[in-house]
Amino acid sequence: MPTVRESSAGGVVVRSPAGGGGSLAVIRPAGRPEGTWALPKGQIDPGEQAEAAALREVHEETGLRCRTLRALEPVRYFYVRGGVRVAKTVRFWLMEPLGGTIDDLAEGMRREVAEARWIPLHEAPRLLSYRGERAVVAALVAGGA
Repeated sequence: MPTVRESSAGGVVVRSPAGGGGSLAVIRPAGRPEGTWALPKGQIDPGEQAEAAALREVHEETGLRCRTLRALEPVRYFYVRGGVRVAKTVRFWLMEPLGGTIDDLAEGMRREVAEARWIPLHEAPRLLSYRGERAVVAALVAGGA
């Protein structure tokens, strides 16, 4: 089976209220059942830098304008699409929200994102649906975001 490589970029957007107990911005991809939570991410456009793609994707999928704080460990996995094995790498950045409103999305984005919301950061390693994303956030929580 042939293998192709794909790269995506996304954000781990954390807001930390003055009283502590931060929150994480997550999305429910369109067409996925209730309770399917993922980090915002997407393809890197030709000529686009990965960090810029991560900021763009977070804004498009959550409604939040952010700034990056630091790069996090990438997530790597394989899947099969149309008889082709895909080796996927997703580069994530820790981000801080600067403005915007969670789930205030352009109408066209609803074909990709059913909803975006804040969840408690300490619960995120349990609530996220994908193993690699759970590991990224668990490492962040353990290190004290």
